[in-house]
Order: sequence, then C-alpha cells, then structure tokens
Amino acid sequence: MHAHRQNTVRPEIARSWLLVSATSPALFDAALSSRADQIVLDIEDAVDPMLKDGARADVIGWLQNGGRGWVRINDRTSDFWSSDVDDLSGVPNLAGVMLAKTESAEQVTETFDRLGGTVPVLALVESALGIEEATSIARARGAFRLAFGSGDYRRDTGTSADDLAMAYPRSKLVIASRIGGLPGPIDGPTVGSNHPVLRQKSEMAVALGLTGKLCLDVDQLAVINEAISPTQSDATWARDFLADFDARGRVIRDGSDLPRLGRAEKIDRLAREFGVEPVPS
Repeated sequence: MHAHRQNTVRPEIARSWLLVSATSPALFDAALSSRADQIVLDIEDAVDPMLKDGARADVIGWLQNGGRGWVRINDRTSDFWSSDVDDLSGVPNLAGVMLAKTESAEQVTETFDRLGGTVPVLALVESALGIEEATSIARARGAFRLAFGSGDYRRDTGTSADDLAMAYPRSKLVIASRIGGLPGPIDGPTVGSNHPVLRQKSEMAVALGLTGKLCLDVDQLAVINEAISPTQSDATWARDFLADFDARGRVIRDGSDLPRLGRAEKIDRLAREFGVEPVPS
C-alpha cells in the first residue's frame, strides 16, 4: 500500500512536476508523498537504452500496486515508443503520459489513440520544430497540456539560458495553449540548488504566462509551489474585490470592471485550491 497525500493538486493547474528516474524505483513512494503537485516517472532520457525494458516494467509494477503518477515516454520516432504505449495501455493508476520531443499534432494523437483514447497526453516540446508547430500540437486530439523541454531546445537552437533569449519559445507555448484551449504550459526545469535563482526563474515563467514548472529535486518543490501560487496580497485583493462587487449587486461601472472581475475570480479560485489565505482583516 502506497502513502498518498491528501491534497494532490489537479493536473490542469499543477504547479510542480517532479521528474523521477524510472531506474530508481525505491524513490517512487517518496516522490508520491513529497510536496510535488504531480510526479512523472521518466523512462526516456533518464534511462540508458539497455535498461529501458526493466525500467518500464518497474514503473508498471508500481502503478499496478497502488502507486499513481505520470510517465514520460520515449518520443514517437524512437524505437521504444511502441513498447511504451502498448505496455502502458490499460495500466491502472496511470495519470497520463508525457510525450518526449513532440514535434507534430499527429504524434500526440497517435499516442493518445494507442493508449486507448482515454489517457491524457502532456506534450513536451523540445526543439525549434516543436516550438514552430506548438499551435497545432495544442489543438491535437488528446493533448492535455504543453511543457517546455528547455535544455534540449537550447541544444537544438544554440540559444543561451538567458531570460530574454528564452522568452520567445515560452511565449509561443503560452499563446499556443490559449489558442488550443489548454491550461497554461509547464516551464522547463532550473538546474541547481540556488533557491533565489529558482524563485527568479519561476517568477519569470509566471510573468510570461506559464503556470507550472518541471523539477528534478524535491528541495525545489516548496519554492516552485510558492512562486507559482497567488500571493497572500493577491488573494486579499481578489476576495475584497469580489465582496465589493457582490455588495453592489454585481453592477458594471466602467470598462475595467470585467477584466478585473475575471482576474479576481481566477486568483480567488487558485488561492482556494492552493490553500493561500488572504491577509486577516
């Protein structure tokens, strides 16, 4: 029996996505009981090709025995994709799959269909072509959310990790997600244990419109969750605005009221989901 946390955040709004190598099954339970909103068991880049069959079997065994999580599978063009989707099809407690190196809508839909048409596909976009095709990927049948494979993207394009250099692909994923009717995208991981840098990178992602972040270390989870959640002052403003709006009969006074109402409702909804309390009056 696996220890499940009581307050797992829905994947539509999940902030922290913890990647765990499938070669370390001893860490699966600890990941599940961590502060991660969602966990992703990685049978792609984190696993040597010679070990993939065994790692996949360990993941499936863990899911069958009561674990729950997402699985990052190998890309559609790889020799391992067919075995990944066929072996995972019908496995209980599979929350969804993260499709590595997604570069077309067809790759998402083929993965979705091979998994039975019920398992959500989180498309990990990791190349120049993937960024260029992001809108069609977001519109693909079976697409659940987009994520940014920032390290592979930099390797593909020669781009630095500078915030300005990385603003375009991040914004492209945000716009594509909006056009495709998907939740906000998930940013790539920040490597290292420097919490001020992690906070700055997380806040930059939020400023650009991303609503989640991949991470590789449980020590990063608290910082990511806090940085991506509404602040206490945001929650206070939203609750006060909504109370005032209701008190005056929800009457629209000028053109700024509707945008402010939408923002207040979104902040209030997320604050309640994430347990962020307004400042006591």
